[in-house]
Amino acid sequence: MRDEINVTFKKSHVAVVEICKPPNNFFSTNLISGLADTFEQLDENDDIRVSVLCSQGKHFCAGADFSGDSNGNDTLGLYAGAVRIFRCRKPIIAAIQGAAIGGGLGLALVADFRFASPEARFSANFSRLGFHQGFGLSVTLPELIGTQASNDMFFTGRRVTGGEAAELGLCDRLVPLTELRDAATLYAQEISKSAPLAIESIRKTLRGDLADRVERATLHEASEQARLVKTKDWVEGISASSERREPNFRRE
Repeated sequence: MRDEINVTFKKSHVAVVEICKPPNNFFSTNLISGLADTFEQLDENDDIRVSVLCSQGKHFCAGADFSGDSNGNDTLGLYAGAVRIFRCRKPIIAAIQGAAIGGGLGLALVADFRFASPEARFSANFSRLGFHQGFGLSVTLPELIGTQASNDMFFTGRRVTGGEAAELGLCDRLVPLTELRDAATLYAQEISKSAPLAIESIRKTLRGDLADRVERATLHEASEQARLVKTKDWVEGISASSERREPNFRRE
């Protein structure tokens, strides 16, 4: 496994996959590709039936670090890694503390279930950066919380608290921060008591062509992102975010 990903094997056929890039766990092409490699390897491990996806540090995944080297991310390569995760066969439970922002929200939505602490916050903040949503969120977020609630998150870029996320269905369980990872692991162990071939079959039926639709969505998302990063509004959005001020967009 790569240094930024740690895998621990628990009893009852559960693997804990931990992102190790604290405190913010910013995503990168390498990280997402590494996660795809990890989940594909776990698919081939007959002793593992369910995985828990979690992170070290303050935040689950605070999205992309636009002030750092993630500006050099290969967007299509990053999204190809995301699609690979969606194509994996076994259930994933995400344990979300702190921020799941932008692409970090997209990563949270690869999971079948999300456990979150009340302090967690979720945001599809792309429009506040002068950007288009990515990571397949155009498909996954509306399917999870509905069209209107997704429109609200996409258009405003506002932050949703853990409590509101539970009301929206964005997270499935609200758990105190100190109990978060244990609660997600216990739930994974509960699932692992079911027949593994049956669980994979049921999951495949319920997900249907989700991975294919995510793949098509990411191709469109990447194209729109490539267009919008050439605008002055994108420059203003990134500047405003780094300077912690309100952006002054001019439609140019």
